[in-house]
Parts: sequence; structure tokens; C-alpha cells
Amino acid sequence: MRYRLRDLPRLVGTPCGRVQLAEGISYRSWPLTSRIAWLHRRTVARSTRVVAVVGSLGKTSARRAITAALGLPASDRYNNAFGFIVRNVRAITRGQRHAAIEVGIADKGQMRSYASVVRPDVTVVTSIASEHHRSLGTLAVTRDEKAWMVRVLRPDGVAVLNGDDPNVLWMAGETRARVVTCGFGPDCDVRAEDVALDWPHGMRFRIVAFGRTHDARVRLIGRHMVYPALAAFAVSQVEGVDPAAALERIGALAPAAGRMQPALLSNGVMVLRDDVKSTTETIDPALDLLAQIPARCLVVLGDVSEPVGSQYQTYRDIGEKLGRFTSGLFVLGSGYEKYRPGALRAGMARDQIVDVGRSPRRAAELVASTARPGDVVFIKGRDTQKLDRIRLILSGRDVRCDIPTCSIRVLDCEHCPMLERGWRPGEAPL
Repeated sequence: MRYRLRDLPRLVGTPCGRVQLAEGISYRSWPLTSRIAWLHRRTVARSTRVVAVVGSLGKTSARRAITAALGLPASDRYNNAFGFIVRNVRAITRGQRHAAIEVGIADKGQMRSYASVVRPDVTVVTSIASEHHRSLGTLAVTRDEKAWMVRVLRPDGVAVLNGDDPNVLWMAGETRARVVTCGFGPDCDVRAEDVALDWPHGMRFRIVAFGRTHDARVRLIGRHMVYPALAAFAVSQVEGVDPAAALERIGALAPAAGRMQPALLSNGVMVLRDDVKSTTETIDPALDLLAQIPARCLVVLGDVSEPVGSQYQTYRDIGEKLGRFTSGLFVLGSGYEKYRPGALRAGMARDQIVDVGRSPRRAAELVASTARPGDVVFIKGRDTQKLDRIRLILSGRDVRCDIPTCSIRVLDCEHCPMLERGWRPGEAPL
């Protein structure tokens, strides 16, 4: 994140501003700190087998599942560039057997640099999607950028690829390493069969891998959340982990914060958070999951992130899909007039579609007046909308931060020092 000198007083004036300032310093110091991490990887961490996790969607869940499968200590360090990549590499200790590092990019040319620092032994590629399409352009450009983490693999390395995504599968031709595919397709080396929702506990399925079949249960919710479990199991097997031990640890893993994460409130209402990303590729599978839940569903929906093509048609299609099963739609942000026609067309009543403006507090108040025990409240929106504040208000937290957008990426709302303090005029994050 780039800041100007005149921004300094505002940055140092609040706890969150100081966090942003530290992130900016990490950005500026990357040329130096990356060299330190590069050297650390080739000396202290040279014997550690590093698993790099890249892709447009599903990286955090996959990395957490891989961490569990390999028996590594849990870590929720932020995945993006500069300081956190350096810290993750430098956190590897001498003699450590494995490390799992999640790597995200936001622009062209970054992944090649990160790949040189991380120097993976195993690379997992989760998906190629429209996220960052404004900076990366086409899916072909996106896959080419992310493929650098596959290209740097040595011949004795392993590329674990999503076999159901053609743009990920394309990367098999970009590496000298062994390729292992995972997914639902019959040709995948590690595939899931007989997938079933066990609401609200997770998913049940069978894994067919390397000539053997295993029963699996995970706490991750949604068919699309089976992919992280498959990738983790694939990594565990190529790394020689006992299958039963790997499956037990994957099965015990709780959903990542804000990624199809259920939270039961004291009044019997279940909140299902999915507020970290809001591209169409994350919205569609989430709505497919909601349609299967045996409960009345209320949906709080923010803006779509970087929609490709006609925005009007994108929003209309989502509204129509929601209108088939949703008992209430609360729109936060700029999408009300765009979601509404599709929802009405699908049969929703006009009074079931509510424009809550840009205030998370108002959204929470309206949902609280409508929800009843046994309902599911699904919350999804752009990361900068910080819609977890709705869940926190519904759970009884004193939330005084009601700004419509927030660019702070390395703090979640629950642990933000401004949550209960609130922002004074002129203090809002840059």
C-alpha cells in the first residue's frame, strides 16, 4: 500500500493507522527484506520441505488444511506480499521438516519474485478466477502469473493441481515436477465421491486416491470447501504421512474466519459468515450451499467484487438465484436496484428485499428484528465492507465503527482497536 508524506499525521493518529503505516514500510522495504528471506531459505531452511499454496480462491482454507494434515502448528498469518512472505519464510527454523506458505498477488510480475524467495518443494494451485482482473486482465494472464510458483519446482518436486479447473490444469505443461491432480472429475488422482452436506457440522464424502478409498468428514461447509481437504490429503500422501492420521487432523479443522464459517448466536440464530471475498466465483457455490440448508435463510449481501462483463446482468442473475429460496434479502452497499429485479422475477415479495444503505449497524438492526430461532443468516460482501461487524452486533458486541468501507487488510474487525472506539471525523482509514 502506498502512502504520501502528507498522509503521515493521519496514519500515526490512530492504532489502525499505525498498522497501515507498518504495512507501507513493509512494502517499501521488500527489496532488502526479500534478500534476507532468500538467504534464510537457502541456509537455515534449506532442508525444510516448503509447500506453497497459490491461486485466486481457496488459498487460506487449503493452506490451513495442509498445515493440519502435516501436523504443523496452526497459523493464520496474512497471505499477501512483502512483509508476511518474508516473515513466513524467516519463521522456518533449522531442522523443521515442513512449512506451508500461502502466497497471494495483486499485480503482474509479483509471483516470480515471490517464487524465488519461497523456493517451494510442493506447489498447490487451488483455482484461477476473476479476482484482480482489473490489474491482471484476462484469466490467461492470471494463470501465467501464478504459474511461476509451479515453474520453479525442481524435477523432484510436486505440483498439486485442481484437476477440475482447465486454467490450473494448463500448468501441468509448465513444470518438470511430478503432477498430482485433485477434484471431483473421474481422471483426478485424488478425487471426492458421494459428497453430502451434514448441516451444520460440515461435509461427508469418500476420497479415492492412489488406488485406495477413504471415508472423510470435515467441518468445512460447502461442496467447494471439499477442494481444500482434497489438496491437503494429496500433499500429505506425497509427503509420506499416514492416511488415517492426516484425515483425522483435516477432519478436526474448523472453518477459516469469514470463509463459510458458522456461528450460533445465543438466541438460536445461526450466522454463516462468508465475508472475505465476493467475486461471482465465490457467490455461486455459496448460494448453491444455502439452497440445501434445511432452515429459513436470510441473506445480507454486499457488493460484488470486480464483476466481469455486464454489472447489471451479474447482479440480476444473483438476485434471481437468491429469490428462489431466500426469505429475506438485506442489501448493503450499491447493489439494491441491481439485485432487486432478479429477486422479484424469482418470486420474492417486495417487502422481503430491503435496502439497508451503507451502514452495517442498520443492517444488523433490521436482521435482528426479522430473524427468529432456527434461522440461518448468511453474510457476504467485499472485504473492504467489513461485514463481520453485523455478526458481532448480533452477538452482543458494542460496535461503534460504522464506516462504509475500510482498507485495513491485516486486522479483522473482531480484534480491531477501532471496533468499540469508533472513528472520529477525519480519522477514517486511508
